[in-house]
Amino acid sequence: MSALITPELVALDKNLGAAPSSVIRRLAELVVGAGRATEIESLYADALAREAKTATGIPGGLAIPHCRSAAVTEPTLALARLSTPVDFGAGDGPADLVFLIAAPAGADQEHLKILAKLSRSLMKPAFTAALRAATTPAEIVELVTNVVSPVPVAVGGGTAAPAASVRTGVKRLVAVTACPTGIAHTYMAAEALSAAAEAAGVEMQVETQGSAGLTMLDPAVIAAADAVIFAVDVDVRGRERFAGKPVIQVPVKRGIDEPAKLIADAIAASENPNARRVGGTAGAAEVDEKNEHFGQKVKRALLTGVSYMIPFVAGGGLLIALGFLLGGYEITKVADVVTLQNSLFNLPDGGLAIYLGAVFFKIGALSMGFLVPALSGYIAYAIADRPGIAPGFVAGAVAGFMGAGFLGGIAGGLLAGVAAASFARLNVPRWLRSLMPVVIIPLVASIVASGLMFLVLGGPIAWLTAALNTWLTGMSGAAAIVLGLILGLMMGFDLGGPVNKVAYAFAVAGLGTATVANQAPWQIMAAVMAAGMVPPLAMALATVLDKKLFSPIERENGKAAWLLGASFISEGAIPFAAADPLRVIPASMLGAGVTGALSMAWGVTSKAPHGGIFVFFAIDSFALFALAIAIGTVVAGLVVIALKRYTTKKVVSGVEAPVLVTA
Repeated sequence: MSALITPELVALDKNLGAAPSSVIRRLAELVVGAGRATEIESLYADALAREAKTATGIPGGLAIPHCRSAAVTEPTLALARLSTPVDFGAGDGPADLVFLIAAPAGADQEHLKILAKLSRSLMKPAFTAALRAATTPAEIVELVTNVVSPVPVAVGGGTAAPAASVRTGVKRLVAVTACPTGIAHTYMAAEALSAAAEAAGVEMQVETQGSAGLTMLDPAVIAAADAVIFAVDVDVRGRERFAGKPVIQVPVKRGIDEPAKLIADAIAASENPNARRVGGTAGAAEVDEKNEHFGQKVKRALLTGVSYMIPFVAGGGLLIALGFLLGGYEITKVADVVTLQNSLFNLPDGGLAIYLGAVFFKIGALSMGFLVPALSGYIAYAIADRPGIAPGFVAGAVAGFMGAGFLGGIAGGLLAGVAAASFARLNVPRWLRSLMPVVIIPLVASIVASGLMFLVLGGPIAWLTAALNTWLTGMSGAAAIVLGLILGLMMGFDLGGPVNKVAYAFAVAGLGTATVANQAPWQIMAAVMAAGMVPPLAMALATVLDKKLFSPIERENGKAAWLLGASFISEGAIPFAAADPLRVIPASMLGAGVTGALSMAWGVTSKAPHGGIFVFFAIDSFALFALAIAIGTVVAGLVVIALKRYTTKKVVSGVEAPVLVTA
């Protein structure tokens, strides 16, 4: 295993710029210069995208930007000790110690455990003081190496002490920490909470649900706990284990910034009979049902189903596109015969290209076949946890068999999830409980959900799906343009939020019904992808056309937005929308709507659900695709410049609203 940090990855007492983005770029350059990443822009974009989700500044003059990136070849730490501190969003001021943690997209567990140890150590004042006192890069490397050498760590792994070893007469708390990346904040929050608990004289065990693996807390420790703290930005795995416990739930960064307050809040909750408690039972939904209304439950379940479905569609769509690229559209007629009767040593007429085209097409088609079952299965999972998966997949398969499509998958998933969750709440004899989640609930919920699909819902939904497909197939002219406009407006509205995801899910779900004779779903996919690329590209263009309207940080973000937009990552515009939503969002919607309408009007098609310009081979009429994006980008860029130039900000009830400037 190579060293995590080397002297060439250390910049001591340097001025790396006034904005976080400039510091991150310089650190990314160090990583690439050391031969530990292949490409600066990709690493920089990935780190900046992570920074846009949550500021990485933490109290004590520290910042820890981090990311997983396909450009990184081995886990790496780059350190900058800044002569001029830079504000990374910490509550106590700018940071002078900045650590860029860069992990490969598929980093192994041992490396991730090392990164986790480093993250915990950054919460220890003695360690950071030593880093500030070091005089050479070699001293920095030695300090870091000593910290990440294998030593037992009681907190980070989540390994709980037996209940008997817990001191009596004191409060007992448990906590779970988790962040989207699972590299840094997860472990830093665990360390901060543990230190605060020790200072308060409180017993605490912390479970870290990060990239270094998960060791669940001992059930006896959870049972003995007076309250639980969830410092998380993602769903808690196995949340039902804490059912009935008073709970304090906050974003993971508050676990780093305010650990003492969270400990105090948890103690207060443990003494308050009316405090919020973790809802559910084993096998039930992973949310506190008292604090989530019906609409929120349905939205969460649908988004969960879509998020798990997308990898099947993304991989399948690209493979189908590769099949067409190698074998032509006629490959659909011969793929079954070629894949079954030929091999690399017995090539069909047309040679290797036809054979590989048939193989890619068939793998892609089989992957796309999981679209409806995966959607249904993971909707049920979001409602009922693991007991809902099997009934959901079965209901989705029934929906596919009956021709009910993704609408049937949604209905089947909701039915299966509700049925499984309902049966999980039944009070059954003790001897029967162990059979409930693995046999009885999947069996009965499958009968209920799939039976209702066969007997009641499947037929009407199949008719509705067929009518929708007929409408889409025959769609042309004004109807197609209006649909493209609406989808574009949705893609530009909340930039990766629920509305954006609804439009994207609508396009992705249709890919399973697309054929050479029915290209409407491919047209919709092209319109959605093109529209989603416009907001970040427009903000990047605006920062070039009129720099003085944007802050230094926004201008730096604009550089990264070029790559993010070209890759179809709408979130690249979020920093701009967060700073000035009432100007940026309308401009983004207008530009994205124009692009969606033009793409539909010109009949552009995309067989790939993601990838932007980098899946050009899967996009027919790529020149028109690019032209539609360019026009929408110019429209949105000019509109946001006009709004910023000719309106001023007026605060109304705490919200900044644009007001026209009159002469």
